[in-house]
Amino acid sequence: MNTQQQWIALKQRIDIEARAFIHGEYQDAQSGQTFAVINPATDEHLVDVARCDAKDAAIAVEMARSAFNRGDWQDQSPAQRKKVLLAFADLIDQEQETLALLETLDTGKPISHSFSTDIPGAAAAIRWYAEAVDKTYGEVAPTEVNVHAYITHQPIGVVAAIVPWNFPLWLACWKLGPALAAGNSVILKPSEKSPLTAIHLGKLAKQAGIPDGVFQVLPGFGHEVGDALARHEDVDCITFTGSTRVARQLMICSGESNMKRVWAEAGGKNANIVFADYKNLDKAAAETAAGCFYNQGEVCVAATRLLVHESIQDAFVEKVIAASKAFTPKDPLDPASSMGALIDQEHKAKVLDYVAKGQAAGAKVLCGGDVAGHGAFVAPVVLGDVSNDMAVAREEIFGPVLCVIPFSTEEEAIAIANDSPYGLGAALWTSDLDRAHRVARQLQAGSVWINNYNEGDMTVPFGGFKQSGNGRDKSLHALEKFTEVKTTWLRLESY
Repeated sequence: MNTQQQWIALKQRIDIEARAFIHGEYQDAQSGQTFAVINPATDEHLVDVARCDAKDAAIAVEMARSAFNRGDWQDQSPAQRKKVLLAFADLIDQEQETLALLETLDTGKPISHSFSTDIPGAAAAIRWYAEAVDKTYGEVAPTEVNVHAYITHQPIGVVAAIVPWNFPLWLACWKLGPALAAGNSVILKPSEKSPLTAIHLGKLAKQAGIPDGVFQVLPGFGHEVGDALARHEDVDCITFTGSTRVARQLMICSGESNMKRVWAEAGGKNANIVFADYKNLDKAAAETAAGCFYNQGEVCVAATRLLVHESIQDAFVEKVIAASKAFTPKDPLDPASSMGALIDQEHKAKVLDYVAKGQAAGAKVLCGGDVAGHGAFVAPVVLGDVSNDMAVAREEIFGPVLCVIPFSTEEEAIAIANDSPYGLGAALWTSDLDRAHRVARQLQAGSVWINNYNEGDMTVPFGGFKQSGNGRDKSLHALEKFTEVKTTWLRLESY
């Protein structure tokens, strides 16, 4: 990996594309308007990006629909789509340095994470679905002898992917991979807070051989271009990662338009349960800190509620506070940095306001808080004396804030963990195998980790219960979101 000085030098040379990518070409927004992109670590202006709106959405949807109806992509054989998507993944890998730098400048996350995790993860997601597309089959139903009934999975049509700012390219590719592999046309709407890698992706898609109109990128604001896509009568599916509030709004837009599919991976307030019988509390403490403070705590599945048995609470919290020191905020372009800036100053103020609300409700700040000076930096916060009815324990803060909640019995731990409107992830730490299975079965969460936090790969689905959303990203299950199931019933008259 480059040194800090080499990253800074590359930053001075990089040419940032800031236009929308529509029908195979970069172009300004129809209105000519732009919006500023700011580096959250330095507060410096990076570039002015095309501010797309309903006019741009209408053009992109028309191009996407035309490409789909002509069969430019969906009629290519699975083997051919695989070849193109593998080339697409390879190009992402080849542009790893540029994409990582754009991601860090845009979001404030450490360059070591962008370079070693986010960008390779994006390429791996595309590659995984490329390899899967020619290995999935339809079905033949068991019918009477003179009937041939078969079930096929057909691409749904035009997909709008609305993605968040915390892992912009990586999560985009969780959606692009299966949607494109299935044969759909996809319009990517990145967050206005982090549009740069998505825009850069346009030229790579064209270079890989994805036909014009099949992949397009519309930067802009959610209430403008995002709303236009969500309400467009010719968009067949919305796939979304973001807040529960926006997920609800997208469902309303769907209901008020063409009842398009809405697949939402939304918020989380995830419980991390540590039982007194677990034998390696140092490991549990280190993963608790990482589970909450990685990526500045801007993770939907962050381990923000620490449920710890009262008999080990004080000793374990001391270990977590010590482990949190590994996440001291630094310059994101320093390869030694493990914690960067929050996404912007507005979000920093929101996070610190939650900490203040927690204190007002009786919680105690055990460590961390505001980092003065330039940039949207907040040091890891651990809050003690938290009860599960406090706002800090119930609402998604989306920042580096850990709430410590003690429990006395297994039943109480399960009840506290499930007492949440969310159900994205949960973890438990125990050396009792029976307890591990017993508790995991009762936790209301889409993913449950035992003696680890947030491990996984592309082979397993990811998504939530309750208000954490519907549908699943990753694994073969994700393909189901982007296809229609068709039954064809043929009666053989001369059999």
